[in-house]
Amino acid sequence: MNAKSREGTIDVRRKDQRFATRTDWLKSYHSFSFGPHYDPDNVGHGLLIVNNDDVIRAGTGFMTHPHRDMEIVTWVLDGELEHKDSEGHKGIIYPGLAQRMSAGTGIWHSEMNPSKSKDVRLVQMWVLPDTESINPGYEQLDVSSQLAKGGLVPVASGRGHDAAISIRQKNAVLWAGRLKPGEAVKVPDARSAHLYVAKGSAGLEGAGTLGEGDAARLMGAGSPKLMADAKTGAEILIWESR
Repeated sequence: MNAKSREGTIDVRRKDQRFATRTDWLKSYHSFSFGPHYDPDNVGHGLLIVNNDDVIRAGTGFMTHPHRDMEIVTWVLDGELEHKDSEGHKGIIYPGLAQRMSAGTGIWHSEMNPSKSKDVRLVQMWVLPDTESINPGYEQLDVSSQLAKGGLVPVASGRGHDAAISIRQKNAVLWAGRLKPGEAVKVPDARSAHLYVAKGSAGLEGAGTLGEGDAARLMGAGSPKLMADAKTGAEILIWESR
């Protein structure tokens, strides 16, 4: 659904419109073209080119594989994810911990669910770097205390936001919010913004209700109000591209 805002457009993409990959260990829903799923009219929005909502079964995961020249941000919604890479970085990613891997000149990593009994659900997002062939890098930061204060929190930024992991893309910022029932925020005013409802539901001014797994792609749409559902609240992820 395309909606006209006062200044631009809002393109709503529903959960069931996403590409899907299903195996015996993975359920992955892709907002954009990914792997064998390709649509030339759906290869990204702004600087965001991957937005995958993954559920990984207990004791399984992505075995060691390579990446190059990409800023990769991982956000866990439920459970835990273990990261290991060829640069010697190792860590457990959990809800409230923002993680960034700069692939740069090339890096190998694995992403495994260390639990023997609980699935892990995460959203992994890729943005294009503003500089290619940098040295690979890794950063993680717990932003739980900032999220608990309400509103939108910058969790990955190329513009030097305090208390945010850094990314090598000066024109992009990832905002996260765990909105309490009825809480309202303004979508950042940017050239383009990708709003993803990871949990719950929320009403977006000019576009209506967005449920879990729905997204809105804003182009020059100003700063519309987003209000979390009065019963469920909402966890949201917003990439702004300038």
